[in-house]
Amino acid sequence: MKDIPNLFGSLVFNDSVMKARLPKETYKALKNTIAAGKHLDLEVANVVANAMKDWAIEKGATHYTHWFQPMTGVTAEKHDSFISPDKDGNIIMEFSGKELVQGEPDASSFPSGGLRATFEARGYTAWDPTSYAFIKDGTLCILLPFVHIVVKH
Repeated sequence: MKDIPNLFGSLVFNDSVMKARLPKETYKALKNTIAAGKHLDLEVANVVANAMKDWAIEKGATHYTHWFQPMTGVTAEKHDSFISPDKDGNIIMEFSGKELVQGEPDASSFPSGGLRATFEARGYTAWDPTSYAFIKDGTLCILLPFVHIVVKH
């Protein structure tokens, strides 16, 4: 039998993991951002993203996904890899604050399936730091709200 108390929540980048892995000032800044409902500073996001990536890789993840609920009525995931090539043809594992906090889903997120011209409608995702990231099937899942913007001419 598995050690259920130690297994429960072990794949969640929750408050206790953040407190243990983030520098004290970064953790404090993140908590203040959440409490005030303000925009996350990119410098803080970079530190959080790096800690989140390192934690996820230690847990066996090689990819991350922005998991959101688009206007189609079902959840969607946009997968990307932590793996990037360096100038010598080797790989490096990286994940930036910019990649953590904002993404742009493809046109299939719209009810039309992307039949509109891209200049007429945009969908954006932004990390919700009040929802903990977690690992599912070897992928770091980052929960994001989906915002649909229509441009009228």
